[in-house]
Amino acid sequence: MAAALPGAPANAHHSVALFDYELPTDLEGTVIEFKYTNPHSTLPLRVRGQDGHSTIWNLEGMSPTILERVGWSNKTLKPGDQIKVTVWPLRSGAAGGNWSPQWIKFLDGKSIP
Repeated sequence: MAAALPGAPANAHHSVALFDYELPTDLEGTVIEFKYTNPHSTLPLRVRGQDGHSTIWNLEGMSPTILERVGWSNKTLKPGDQIKVTVWPLRSGAAGGNWSPQWIKFLDGKSIP
């Protein structure tokens, strides 16, 4: 008969090697949704290119616990909010990246939160 033994938790977290921290990228766009979830918050952002076409950038941020420490909540961003954010893009070239709260503002320049 097998017994369950306590052990170290499985580490399912991915590496930060996905992101290019030597290539900060500035984006302006419209919040589609703000998912205030563990282990990472996610922020799909509609970004309009110079050609007028929109691309959805899937952005990954910090956990709610960390965001709360700097004054964020699940109501900090709402669909339709216009923001500008500096992200560290995916190395793969796909429309995605990593963001931090100190690098995000409303499009009118107002700080968040």
